[in-house]
Amino acid sequence: MQARGPLMIEHRLIERMLSVIKGVLEEAELNQAIDPVFVDIAVDFIRMYADRTHHGKEEDILFRELENKPLTAGDRKIMKELIKEHAFGRQTTKALVDANSRYRKGDGTALNDIADKLRILLEFYPKHIEKEDKIFFPSSRSYFTNEEEQAMLAEFWEFDRKMIHERYKSVVESFETGK
Repeated sequence: MQARGPLMIEHRLIERMLSVIKGVLEEAELNQAIDPVFVDIAVDFIRMYADRTHHGKEEDILFRELENKPLTAGDRKIMKELIKEHAFGRQTTKALVDANSRYRKGDGTALNDIADKLRILLEFYPKHIEKEDKIFFPSSRSYFTNEEEQAMLAEFWEFDRKMIHERYKSVVESFETGK
């Protein structure tokens, strides 16, 4: 398997979650209400799976390895764009959390902000995924030997193995600190 394989498999799960979010958003817009617990779940998925797990492998492993390669100017430009897009996703998700917090406190205008941030994410992720799947991943493959690909795959698996521990350590710490 090539290193891009697990990343593309993760993209498919992200797309499935986006479909769920889209359905909930459409219902929320009809009913003029949204379940803040669903928003929490969507945020958790985006933060832990799409960003920390998936983007973590891209940024901490794939992009790190590509930094040492003689990338074309175009490939280096796209990699920088992807990093900026990851940051954009984080900022949008933070704004979604803030809006959901206001919504829980009874701020009726926060529903519009929640819907806006969800729409932004629904528009953002498919384009981001397509850029990675169809442009960047195929191009980046040419920079690695089979041995380097296998080493990255092994590092991906180790990265994933540690994620469960990181996730639940953060859960305990949030209760301990009250945040």
